[in-house]
Amino acid sequence: MNTTLWTVDSTGDLSTNYPQITQAAQLLQHNETVAFPTETVYGLGANAKSTDAVAKIYEAKGRPSDNPLIVHIADTEQLKEFAKIDSAQAETLMEQFWPGPLTLVLPCKEGVLSTRVTAGLDTVAVRMPDHPVALELIKRAGVPVAAPSANISGKPSPTKAEHVVHDLNGRIAGIVDGGPTGVGVESTVVSCTGGIPVILRPGGVTKEQLEQAVGPVMIDQGITDEKKAPISPGMKYTHYAPEAPLAIVKGSSEDIQRLIEQYQKDGMKVGVLTTEERAGAYQADAVRICGTRDRLETVAAGLYDALRSFDGEDLGFIFAESFPEEGVGRAIMNRLLKAAGHRVIEA
Repeated sequence: MNTTLWTVDSTGDLSTNYPQITQAAQLLQHNETVAFPTETVYGLGANAKSTDAVAKIYEAKGRPSDNPLIVHIADTEQLKEFAKIDSAQAETLMEQFWPGPLTLVLPCKEGVLSTRVTAGLDTVAVRMPDHPVALELIKRAGVPVAAPSANISGKPSPTKAEHVVHDLNGRIAGIVDGGPTGVGVESTVVSCTGGIPVILRPGGVTKEQLEQAVGPVMIDQGITDEKKAPISPGMKYTHYAPEAPLAIVKGSSEDIQRLIEQYQKDGMKVGVLTTEERAGAYQADAVRICGTRDRLETVAAGLYDALRSFDGEDLGFIFAESFPEEGVGRAIMNRLLKAAGHRVIEA
């Protein structure tokens, strides 16, 4: 398959001109797959109403079939077509955080979306992305767009179009290059189908922000306890992993350097994932900076790019610093734990 690459200036007036977006939208209308930027990561989109189109997402990514997809919309009128909004809390969250990095799980109307989008569940995950290219593409396509991250399943999510090209060139119909994404980690997923909202996946909107809006919010125990099955099916799989094995180290930079030296003595090439403040403390074969420790949002934005950059270095092992599990740090640690297969070293 030939993959068309379009480049779009996200800062321009996308409501006029830009035939690239119309071309990409036409592919979606014809049930093809198109990757596009959002404010979190690049998504791989297809017509959420078409089972044939959605099947192409699973095929391109190698994604497990019991892993539901998030449906992206351009306005709330689209939402009313396939979801039931029967929660005041859901309405409040939409008002405060849409467009933005928040996905809501809502009751799904029958017979509108492909059952492969919901993985046979009676609920649907939906969000309105805060990115001009994504919104214009969905608007021009005129259909709700199912879109997981645009990467091979299990690998770090793409935050640049070049990441999508690396993983999916020749496997999908098109890629809209709108430049680097902003938030860097996927959206927060919140179920609004019961009494108290439940975070099924931490992300760009923090628990603290949610609670300021609607009061108490619970966290699915499967997020914090690896022995418990997460409610959100997609969260049970290993994700975001670089080629070399990865472990999170809860300790000082001196502790991590001692581990590096120990592995190097055994003849192993070692990498370390760190921040600007601590990068000078390490004598490793590959040192990658993902952001600054005093601004965790920069770590979130740079995490996946840093993890991808280890590939090709022929490393035997990677050590990653740990981060406070509060605010966006909760999402960062969730992604690192998944990338590490829950390997944690208490130094």
